[in-house]
This record gives sequence, C-alpha cells and structure tokens, in this order.
Amino acid sequence: MPATPRRTRSDALQNRERLLEVAARVFGEQGLDTAPAAIAKQAGVGVGTLYRHFPTREVLIDAAYRRQLTHVCEKVNDLVTRHPAAEATRRWMAHFIRYATAKSGMSEALNAVIASGIDPYSDSRALLTDAVATLLAAGARDGSLRTDVTPDTVLLLMGGIAYSVQHGSEEQARPLVDLFMDMLTKGPS
Repeated sequence: MPATPRRTRSDALQNRERLLEVAARVFGEQGLDTAPAAIAKQAGVGVGTLYRHFPTREVLIDAAYRRQLTHVCEKVNDLVTRHPAAEATRRWMAHFIRYATAKSGMSEALNAVIASGIDPYSDSRALLTDAVATLLAAGARDGSLRTDVTPDTVLLLMGGIAYSVQHGSEEQARPLVDLFMDMLTKGPS
C-alpha cells in the first residue's frame, strides 16, 4: 500500500509565509548581505525552521520573488471586475511599477539566484503574460483597448518603464504610463 503524503501543518505554513514576507522585505531593503539568522529572527522562527523550508539562500530569494510577483498578478482579476478594462489596466500598471521600483534592491539577489542555476523568470513570465492577457481580453470585450497589441508587447514596454525608473520613483513613471496607455487605448497618431 503506497504511503499517504504528509500534510504540512498549519503552523509550518504560517512560518513559511512569514519567512517569505520578511525575506522579501529584507532582501529588497538590504540586499544579499543579510544573514539568514537575521531573517529568521525577524520572522520569529529559528534558523533551523528557515533552512527546513529553504535549504539555500537562493531558494529563499527565488520563493520570495515569486510570492510577491504572484500577489501583483492576482490583483488583475479584482481590478477587471471593479473597473472598465482601460482603468483596470492603468491601475494594474501603476501597481506593477510600484512593485518594480520598490523591489529594485532585489536585482542583485535575483542575479545571485540566476548564477546558482535557478531560473526565477520561468514561471514569472507566464504569470505576467496571463495577467496582461486578462486585461487585454477585458479591453477587447468592452472596446476600450486595442486588439492588435499582444501581451508580449505590453510586457516589453512595461519592463522598459520599470527599468527606466528602477532607481527613481513612481512619480517618474507616471508620464511614461500615461503615454503607454494613450497608445494602448487610441493607437498611434
């Protein structure tokens, strides 16, 4: 008879979530030099608990990055149900830019993850593509967004906007987002 898979205890799941939340904040603010013991202490768990969930620093960084990006992408469905597609897109892009500018400190961490052989972008690209495809489909349904723009095009332009303000502020991104939204709603002049 095959063994029944073990269920993760609820306190273990809570510890994991707390570790991810603290790690994302600390890596974003302080970079990779933060000791795992400091992350565990701020999360209110022991170092052994941290390593039980995340055997290496790179695995922890990757998991923290994916968790935050998942939260950003999950906002799309709520925005699309509460706003017309063009407004939902503008709001989501502003949220994405806030995320990207706040997480600019994680770029060093993500480079270390990539060097370790983990690809933090493989699932991330799919998450972002699905989020943008949802926005574009809503725009096609209500007629507020162009139908000749692909999710890849939107992601390339969003990436450019995020990169250009990586060490700046959301305020610096606003005119670029406005210009992009004009193109996405009206098309080229």
